[in-house]
Amino acid sequence: MRPRTVEEIVGQQHALTPGSPLRVLAGEDSGPAGPSSVILWGPPGTGKTTIAHVIARGTGRKFVELSAITAGVKDVRAVMDQALTDRDLHGMTTVLFLDEIHRFTKAQQDALLPGVENRWVVLVAATTENPSFSVISPLLSRSILVTLKPLEDADLGALLDRAVEDPRGLGGSVELDDAARRHLIELCSGDARRALTSLEAAAAVAYGEAEAEGGDGAEGEDGAEDGAEGPVEITQKHTEEALDRAALRYDRAGDQHYDVVSAFIKSIRGSDADAALHYLARMIEAGEDARFIARRLVVHASEDVGMADPTALQAAVAAAQAVQLIGMPEARINLAQAVIHLATAPKSNAVITAIDAALADVRAGGAGPVPVHLRDAHYGEAARLGHGRGYVYAHDAPHAVAAQQYAPDKLVGREYYRPTEYGAEKGLKRRLEILRDLLRGRRGG
Repeated sequence: MRPRTVEEIVGQQHALTPGSPLRVLAGEDSGPAGPSSVILWGPPGTGKTTIAHVIARGTGRKFVELSAITAGVKDVRAVMDQALTDRDLHGMTTVLFLDEIHRFTKAQQDALLPGVENRWVVLVAATTENPSFSVISPLLSRSILVTLKPLEDADLGALLDRAVEDPRGLGGSVELDDAARRHLIELCSGDARRALTSLEAAAAVAYGEAEAEGGDGAEGEDGAEDGAEGPVEITQKHTEEALDRAALRYDRAGDQHYDVVSAFIKSIRGSDADAALHYLARMIEAGEDARFIARRLVVHASEDVGMADPTALQAAVAAAQAVQLIGMPEARINLAQAVIHLATAPKSNAVITAIDAALADVRAGGAGPVPVHLRDAHYGEAARLGHGRGYVYAHDAPHAVAAQQYAPDKLVGREYYRPTEYGAEKGLKRRLEILRDLLRGRRGG
């Protein structure tokens, strides 16, 4: 079912507009002399290999495929040498399809540069990782970057319908009912390859069931009907038997990891408990380390909730301890409770703002000597040096707050913590104002 022309490609219309680099590379539109290399970046099942094959079908093209998993520098140089020979002696353009280019080392990617720069080959490189981090700059600057997107539901539906009817697919030997079609679309998360594989598996289940019932409507391997009945019907029951869960776009070491975690934290910060639980479920289902999730919650409890709800940190730490004590899958409940607690709590970033402001002053040279009356007075020479002299023991003062200087001279009067009007900080703000007045002698005992 792999498309043979640009017109047969389903989805990715944003990258296949008239005059686009991909159409020029495929020889279907006119463009600048000499084809450019291209890097295709997108999740699995979005058409990277398909586009490479379509490009290679152009007139005077030779297709060579390498996988970064198995190929080395020697293999790359061999392709380059042969491509140069084919170009000069036979007028043949070599299309080199390199899958998983992000797995290539810098040295291996360097070996591609002469062929790309001198256009001995048209490089079509595929990657599921962000090329900005996984592809060397010289190679990136010599190639056109095309970002592919997961297929839309309508695209997947068209793909399934074509596979049911096309002679290269199931050739009309089956009928896909609406519920089964929706089920396949929902579970495949924009992945064309998974959609076709799932359709094939569901068809096998339907065939097997039909044969078990006596062969009515079942067909032989060549697709010809054995009986007089019509096509075999694929129902949602068959698709459920063929596959049991959705394909998640999640790579624990790649962009999806960071994107989902970012959306997770931002949903909690934005007080959307439902969205936060969705992203939690995605991470759990994708096999994310529960300890990592718990650590993010502990950080978030102080960074985005803070003193607006002092119990938020306790809840996050308790969830982290629960992950250690009981593990998954039971700890999903504890994580969910902490997520709901943090998402529904009043929010304040006053804690992180305070510590970052204090750090900024220290890094700018604002530390200064510790006031003499606060210095350690528990060793022999301390008294002679005056350490501790004039220190007022806080518990001897009214309200257990002594009016004296605590900060270094350079930072006297500097206020880092600024409570908000939300949650528990509203009351804390008034208390802090009173404390600061007492410390500075602006308020009587």
